[in-house]
Amino acid sequence: MRDEAEFVEWASTTQQRLYATAYLLCGDAHRAEDLVQEGLSKVALKWRSLQHGNPGAYARRVIVNANISWWRKHRRERLTDPPGQSAPAADVETAMVVQRALQRLTERQRAVLVLRHFDDLSVEETARVLGVSAGTVKSQTHAALERLRTGAPELLDLMGGTR
Repeated sequence: MRDEAEFVEWASTTQQRLYATAYLLCGDAHRAEDLVQEGLSKVALKWRSLQHGNPGAYARRVIVNANISWWRKHRRERLTDPPGQSAPAADVETAMVVQRALQRLTERQRAVLVLRHFDDLSVEETARVLGVSAGTVKSQTHAALERLRTGAPELLDLMGGTR
């Protein structure tokens, strides 16, 4: 019973961050909710072994892997629902620019950038979540940022950078 209460508390404090990660990865509010649900369900099943470790890393790994599996099945189908949260127009515009830019990346590049720069994980933490080496995280980050520099000039404009 105590384990269940601890899981519920952990899940309630983590759910929104996991949703933000999932949404940035997939670009679809409904699929992001499904990904978070899958992540939370799998953490719940292993809660006893995860609760004293890093259940958030495990949940993110489930979310990333489930998103990649979905993407492989559906390949280039793109959904662009904005999140169901109300925000000022400038924030919605910013979110859409970021989402369009992220959609130009491969699934792995997107996962690395979201985990490193939106979830603020270290290189080592990102490598553990994705099940790759730190060198792979670094090279994927470099490739993703280079792709955004050349392929998403509107992102630079948004950030006040020069082309």
